[in-house]
This record gives sequence, C-alpha cells and structure tokens, in this order.
Amino acid sequence: MSFVFDRIMRHFIAEGTLRVVFPDGTEKIYAGRKPGPAAGMRITTERAQKALLFNSGLAFGEGYMNGEILPVDCTLEDLLTILMINLRGSNHFFNRLEEYGRFFLRRVEQFNPRWRARRNVAHHYDLNGELYRLFLDEDRQYSCAYFAREDMTLEEAQVAKKHHIASKLLLDRPGLKVLDIGCGWGGMALTLARDYGAEVTGITLSQEQLLEARRRAEAAGLTDRVRFALCDYRAVRSSFDRIVSVGMFEHVGLDHYQRFFQVIHDRLKPDGVALVHSIGREDGPGSTNPWLKKYIFPGGYSPAVSETLAAVERSGLWLTDCEILRLHYAKTIAIWRQRFAAHREQIVALYDERFYRMFTFYLTGAELSFRVQGHMNFQLQLTRSIDATPLTRDYMVDSDRKWIRSTGTSEIVSG
Repeated sequence: MSFVFDRIMRHFIAEGTLRVVFPDGTEKIYAGRKPGPAAGMRITTERAQKALLFNSGLAFGEGYMNGEILPVDCTLEDLLTILMINLRGSNHFFNRLEEYGRFFLRRVEQFNPRWRARRNVAHHYDLNGELYRLFLDEDRQYSCAYFAREDMTLEEAQVAKKHHIASKLLLDRPGLKVLDIGCGWGGMALTLARDYGAEVTGITLSQEQLLEARRRAEAAGLTDRVRFALCDYRAVRSSFDRIVSVGMFEHVGLDHYQRFFQVIHDRLKPDGVALVHSIGREDGPGSTNPWLKKYIFPGGYSPAVSETLAAVERSGLWLTDCEILRLHYAKTIAIWRQRFAAHREQIVALYDERFYRMFTFYLTGAELSFRVQGHMNFQLQLTRSIDATPLTRDYMVDSDRKWIRSTGTSEIVSG
C-alpha cells in the first residue's frame, strides 16, 4: 500500500515540494519539476493513508477533521495551496478516474426536486444563527462582496455589492415590485426597499433565515414594503418588475437550469429586468468536490458560464450584460476566515472541535478555489425585451458612482 501511495505522490506533485510524514514515522520529500510552494503533512493512521488512495477528494478533508492528517511546519492554507495547484494540473490515472466518476454521476447527485432542495438548504443554512453572526458582516451577507476600493472593510464591500447589483436592476422609480429568489437573512430585500423604494418579496427554503429576515423587517419598520416567505422558486405565480437572485443558483441543480431561467422569464413583466449572481468556474463543466458535497453543500455545484448561458438561450431571455468578478470572493472569504478563527472558543462551545476543523477546512479550501483553481463569480443581467435597458451600460456606472459619492468615498477601482 505504501509503495502505491509513493508512486502516486511522485507523479502527482509536479509543482513545488511536499514533505510527507507517514504513520510509521518515515518521511519522504516529493519535489515537482516546476518550482513552487512548499508544505508538509503528517498522516497519523494507516486508515487515513489507505482512504487517500481510493477517494482522496473525500478522505483528505475527513482526515483533517478527525486529526488524522495534519500540516507539518506550515499552515492548512500552505498545505492546501500546493495540493490544489497540483490537483488542477494533474493527469494521474487515479485523479482522473475520480473526476470522471464524479462527472458521470453529477446529474443524479444534483437532481433537485422541491423536497430535496429544502433538505439540502436546511443542511447548511439552518445551522445555529449565532455561528454566522460570528464571521459574517453585520448584514449577514453570505455571498461575494464587491471591493470597489482595495481598502474597503467587509461591511463596506458588502454594502457596495448590494448597490452594485441594484445599479444593474435599473431601479429607476419607486414602487417597483421585486422578487428576491434565495433571500438569505433579508439584507438585499431590505436595502432595495429602504434605499430604492421597491416593494420586495423575498423567498427562501431556510426556516432559520425566514424567521431572522422577518424579524429584521419588523425592526426596520419595512413590513409594509417587504415580505418574506418559505417558498420554492418554482411555486411563485405573481409577476414582477425586477427579479434578483444572489448566491442561490449554485443550489439549483444541472437538470433544473432551464426551469430556473424559464421561471424568471415567466415571472418577469415584459419590460422587466433580472440579475443573477452566482459562483462559477472558468475552465468549463466539472463536478463538486465530494467532501464539500457531503459536509457543506449537498446538491451544490459551481457552474461553468457555458452551462448557464445554454439554459438562458433556451428560456427566451436576453442576456443584456455579463460581468466576471475574479478575486472579490477570495478577499471576502479571507476576512471570514480571520473572523472565524478569532471566535474559535465560541464556535467550539456552540458545536465541538471537529465542527470547527470542518468549517475551517471549508473556508480555507473555498478561498483557495478562487485563488488557484479558476473559480470566480458572474453576474448576468437578463430581460424579456430587447429594449428593456438603455443602449449602453453607462447607467450602471453612473449609479455606482452616485452611491460612492453619497458615502464620501473615492472612485471605484477595477477588480
């Protein structure tokens, strides 16, 4: 078994250097042909070493959670960086076999009828609300922030994200009826109602999020303009001037993409505008890491833009704007990780040490997926009519700059 593991690692590490300490105390150095980062890891049990041979995508995360795989003379971030860099470029038989298997099964795993969608959402979003308060911004935005300036705080960047999205919704008059699909804890809906005079319906499948969103609307005195409901997007029957969805499309499921965009088409008024914000991947269709699928986001998948636009085309919607946000989410998650680590004792008290290690592994891997594995965010502006938006996108920039000036901050920078 050790011989097979050794052969695999010699082929796997093509960039950088990895030092491995085995359960029997022996050490080996695996140096790639290309220079790169260096890290070390210790495998403490034969069980963990064996598991890495047959399902490394799942076994590595489980090994870290259980204390059977540990960084040596480096951080978890250092260790994951070298592994993820090499994983992306790996042509080794076992790695490819795992990927082909996941790709082949992805449609089955992402079959997402309403009952499964609600169960999948509850798995992650119905965790103790205190957990999210400890590392998210005050508005509980659990999606990519928008760093209009490099030096923005997380709170500022999340506010900038909401207004950046609002600029694309073309909220040019009060009283517009807006549907927020996957409304989270209500931050986007409350912002659109308070700052733009919109009448917003937010829908979620999370009972915890629903209760908190309603509480926040009550506290803000906005219950006359905002309502929240426990509702699947496929059950919506009303028509809306605007539709927004932030960080929800990743949970729709491959075979439901066309239905999702068809719902947007059918629920959008003829002159309406929609904005969909999602995590994506720049290297084409793929599959979800099995550890992430099991422990964090069952049924989740970050789609390629090509997969998404194919469904948009079949829906009859116009794609009137597409923006790719590259490192904004990496910056966002880096701040979440810092805050999460700063509240370690409280989080362990809420759950336990294994949960803390699980969530740390998730946040670290998520940040690195945007830094070294080609993940990004995309924002799609969609309309039913060819002339529903102005001929140029100047109005978006003007709206962004108007908000920036109103806060007394400097001009937007690129990112």
